[in-house]
Amino acid sequence: MRNLTFKQLHAVRAISRRGTITAAAQELNVTPAALTSRLKQLEEEAGMPLFDRTTEGMRLTEAGREVLAATDSIDVILENCVARLEALKGLTGGRVGIAVVSTAKYFAPKAIAAFTRHYPGVEISLFVGNRDSTIGLLRDYGADLAIMGRPPVDFPVESQNFGDHPHILIAPPDHPLAGRRRIPKSDLAGESFLVREEGSGTRGVFEEFIGGVVVKRPRLGIEVGSNETIKQAVMAGLGIALLSAHTVAAEVMSRRLAVLDVEGLPIRRRWYVVRRTEKAHGPAPQAFWSFVLREGPMWLPHDYWMRF
Repeated sequence: MRNLTFKQLHAVRAISRRGTITAAAQELNVTPAALTSRLKQLEEEAGMPLFDRTTEGMRLTEAGREVLAATDSIDVILENCVARLEALKGLTGGRVGIAVVSTAKYFAPKAIAAFTRHYPGVEISLFVGNRDSTIGLLRDYGADLAIMGRPPVDFPVESQNFGDHPHILIAPPDHPLAGRRRIPKSDLAGESFLVREEGSGTRGVFEEFIGGVVVKRPRLGIEVGSNETIKQAVMAGLGIALLSAHTVAAEVMSRRLAVLDVEGLPIRRRWYVVRRTEKAHGPAPQAFWSFVLREGPMWLPHDYWMRF
């Protein structure tokens, strides 16, 4: 029954309710001939009669009752769809898929929580990963938007920055370089560095910074896939690391980590909110985009503590 129409389905309901073609035609404001034609086309499509023609009027057959039940179900689905669309217009519903690089997990959940307080009916799906996986979600339409340090360039995106993203060098508090001022980068030669995995934005910043300086292989015999692991390894004395300042604020404030005052640091990047240019963005994703640009900066950790 691929060719049935809403008019045909509504004809079945009207005839069932009114009992005659003439009365149903009056209800639908069509001619009896037009209504008869609709019913005939539907019965031909179904391959069986939908009504018994009796002296007491038109009565639904078993097939007719199935079609009427389907009509009722379709109407309920459409009513729910209309309600959902109205909810989207008023931002009392909808969904936002957000991909964030792992470094952003230190502030993004707080920003998302603030957004949901403004729009409690909006459903949030949060994906956390390194730069490559975040870009992959954005590229493959797995997320509506992303929060990251550097927008991709291999497919069309719209991006806007909303705050500073400093990167610093951290060491255990008893490290020989801790407390020194204006350390030349050349003094880092021979230091054991702990670095993030290939594909992470932090790894890219490190390789750009350390270019030309020979460093030791870290004593930690695994590839470090998270900022948390790196922080713990640095505190344990296994090496030093270049990380986002936003990932180590608590540890520096509590003096579990020290910030090394190296020439050329901090490296200041920017945080961006990014979305695909050609993707249609509904009211909920658009509201989150505007929210991040308007209020995102207040959720970024302040870096006044880097004096410690």
